[in-house]
Amino acid sequence: MKIQFYQTVDDHLLKYAVIVSKYKGQWVFVKHKERTTYEVPGGHRKAFETIEQAARRELYEETGASSYELCPICVYSVTGKTRVNLSGQESYGMLYYADIHGFTIKPHSEIEKVYFFVDLPVSWTYPDIQPHLIQKVQKSIM
Repeated sequence: MKIQFYQTVDDHLLKYAVIVSKYKGQWVFVKHKERTTYEVPGGHRKAFETIEQAARRELYEETGASSYELCPICVYSVTGKTRVNLSGQESYGMLYYADIHGFTIKPHSEIEKVYFFVDLPVSWTYPDIQPHLIQKVQKSIM
């Protein structure tokens, strides 16, 4: 698995939005109904969306976040087979940081529950990817 970071790529290449988030100083993670691991909010971009619209939609759908500051960090890419990329070819996403100020009722989705952590969890859904993305955000916001 290879993770790379870029300042920009052609917009049409951006397929995913990932939003590393904090609320009152705690990390925000979600747990998918079909998994026992934790993941950062995010997901696929829909055909009609900008990548920022996808990030805002995913953050709301997965956490119920209604008030937040969203900051683009960088483009990231993953080369290697994953649950969402069976070809293993390089795929691109946009990495964001969100400082969440408030929540509303989370809409019905594939996410079972939102969790808040003082320290990062150890049981990751994407253990070869998520720690690198969080580390990049930490370096960017500090």
